[in-house]
Amino acid sequence: MIAPVLDRRAAAVFRQSLGGGKKLAFTNGCFDILHRGHVTYLEFARAQADALIVGLNSDASVRRIKGAGRPINTQEDRAFVLGGLRAVDAVVVFDEDEPSALIAEVLPDVLVKGRDWAHYVSGREVVEAHGGRVVLADFVEGRSTTSTLQKIRGAES
Repeated sequence: MIAPVLDRRAAAVFRQSLGGGKKLAFTNGCFDILHRGHVTYLEFARAQADALIVGLNSDASVRRIKGAGRPINTQEDRAFVLGGLRAVDAVVVFDEDEPSALIAEVLPDVLVKGRDWAHYVSGREVVEAHGGRVVLADFVEGRSTTSTLQKIRGAES
């Protein structure tokens, strides 16, 4: 089953619909070319709570963050692929460069980011102020979209 792509208002309602003391995790990213590292990361994020919403950078925000030529896959395609993963319960596309406003709307119990973001986790203050926690995930060594693109473009053998 493909997880739904929600608008921002529906994402906040999704949070409320969990009910029964169930916990919601949130993570975000570009998820341009899905690879083993992404899947491992998303499985980890989902294990932190009863449900996982993934905030997905829009095509425009990926271009601003990653530069010309990115994203490789459209936001519709990226959302569909993410939604097909068992770890993902819902996807929300956001146009800002960082998800702090979306996090404030969703108010997850657990905010998950990669360990490389330990110096700055967007939305940390909001989540912690509401009694939530931030969890940093380790990465699968040598697995990244950048290294995959380098291989494709012949920069590595």
